[in-house]
Amino acid sequence: MNKAEKNSWSARLIIGVLILALFGVLMAAFQMDFTGKKGSQLGGEYDYNLDRLRKIDPALILYQENTAAKIQTGLTRPRTIVLGPENQIFVAGDTSLQIYSAAGKLIKTAALSGPARCLAVAEDGTIYAGLGDHIEVYSPELKQTAVWKSFGEKSILSSLAVRGENVFAADAGSRVVLHYDRAGNLLNQIGRKDPQKNIAGFVIPSPYFDLAVAPDGLLRVVNPGRHRIEAYTFGGELEITWGKFSSEIDGFCGCCNPVNFAMTADGSYVTCEKGLTRIKIYDGQGNFAGVVAGPDAFGKHDAICGEKGANCNEGGLDVAVDAGGKVFILDPYTGEIRVFTHKSGLN
Repeated sequence: MNKAEKNSWSARLIIGVLILALFGVLMAAFQMDFTGKKGSQLGGEYDYNLDRLRKIDPALILYQENTAAKIQTGLTRPRTIVLGPENQIFVAGDTSLQIYSAAGKLIKTAALSGPARCLAVAEDGTIYAGLGDHIEVYSPELKQTAVWKSFGEKSILSSLAVRGENVFAADAGSRVVLHYDRAGNLLNQIGRKDPQKNIAGFVIPSPYFDLAVAPDGLLRVVNPGRHRIEAYTFGGELEITWGKFSSEIDGFCGCCNPVNFAMTADGSYVTCEKGLTRIKIYDGQGNFAGVVAGPDAFGKHDAICGEKGANCNEGGLDVAVDAGGKVFILDPYTGEIRVFTHKSGLN
């Protein structure tokens, strides 16, 4: 074969390879399901496993719903629930703030400058609202008293907590916890990756990043992509972590769970998971203790989530717990606050 023939053969070979590659791309595109009408294409074994996980041993369910105490907020998109002085219930949604008595009676409302994703209430009744990239402060009479400076364009505030003169903001966009004083001065940042301090950094695949100050005085922060809760000092030192990835009842499944949690007076945790909707109880050491409510209790929520095609990246349940251990679950899809009490009747 002379040089000209070799060059001609090489050119034909290259053209042939390109044609085959193009054919493969076209076939792949043809087989793609852009509408979702073909379903997941997963086998029956997957469906069976998911059905199995939705079923919870009744012996593990420690709470029951008080349906008479259910609150209809009337909000199109309620986002967060916290409890304040005298167990008053604070809810933010749409562009408004609602305050209910401990008995569930609406007693105050106020318009906000925009939609708030998170709230915190100090012992003196001062209200802190996280609106996008900044915090706004309101008096107990719902008068705006301050607007704090934004941490930056990437900032997405997803959770707030206040203890004494300290205000903490979980920033899902910046993947860090911001520690302020009550005048709005930034004191330090908590949770950035630091191998020397054994801090792996927060992994936040979806817009859920929750925190709370525990009765022991340490800050608890969800690291959702690592499926665990971490405890920090106010100075930013990592003390302990607990939690594991597992679809079994004692673990956290999916890409990023738990999405939200609340602390009880004895230091236990009430956690919320999205995807496989489960509300669970863990003791102060992070040991699984039982279930508040399982997927069967949230059929309407899950159906709406499926209809929206949100892959459960939005619509995660939020939770608050009163001093007696009563659990309040805010459903952002149904607009309801549902109340669960321990079967022992202790709360």
